[in-house]
Amino acid sequence: MRWFAPRLAISAGAWWLLAGLGLLLPLLGWALLSWSGWVDPVFLPGPSAVLARFWRWATEDELLADIAISTWRVVAGWALSAVIALPLGLAIGTWRGVQALLEPLTDFIRYMPAVAFIPLVMLWVGIDEGAKIAIIFIGTFFQMVLMVAEDVRRVPQAQIEAAQTMGASTLELVEKVILPSAKPALLDTLRVTMGWAWTYLVVAELVAANSGLGYAILKAQRFLQTDKIFAGILLIGLIGLAIDQLFRRLHRHAFPWLYLRS
Repeated sequence: MRWFAPRLAISAGAWWLLAGLGLLLPLLGWALLSWSGWVDPVFLPGPSAVLARFWRWATEDELLADIAISTWRVVAGWALSAVIALPLGLAIGTWRGVQALLEPLTDFIRYMPAVAFIPLVMLWVGIDEGAKIAIIFIGTFFQMVLMVAEDVRRVPQAQIEAAQTMGASTLELVEKVILPSAKPALLDTLRVTMGWAWTYLVVAELVAANSGLGYAILKAQRFLQTDKIFAGILLIGLIGLAIDQLFRRLHRHAFPWLYLRS
């Protein structure tokens, strides 16, 4: 079938049809399973119950405030990671000496779970907003550094050697060859790590939070409000999907030549 031929382009209509099916089929399966009565609603509430809970959350509680504070925490932690990881990853990917000095340490730390740092973060930073941002930073920074370094290392050696042959200095090599060539991959790395940042939200809001989507999910768990847990998880997924699509649109706008059909 043409739609599933390897790397063969499909029309926009076919893409949206398949994307809609990919989203609707799991929703339909969920609805059928919950309505069948095979699973206790305490463990698997139906879509209608989750939608009703979401409406009550929006009209009776502080849903917009929860969305705003959680988005701020995620974006702040991710942005802080990016500000430091981009130049550091660029240096690791460009100079072998920097790679030997920093990459093993970064590889070592990235396997440490972010949740294990919560006691230290509370001790060093406190329990205010800085602590929550710090947890998201820890969860994304080390992976981002290594991904940026790998993006830089993928710049074709032939381009670097050609620039050196033409007398480019080290600064010119980085500024005019390596960075422009790596930019599309770097933007993709930022998009992927933004998704990771959202996965650390609930962990971050373990730290003395009294607002936010992750806090609401944890509070609902204590009172066995499964419908609100589902609503919070789905809402985080929808926000993440919207941000991901914005990144994809930015990528297409910034690098249109990558999307030209042959």
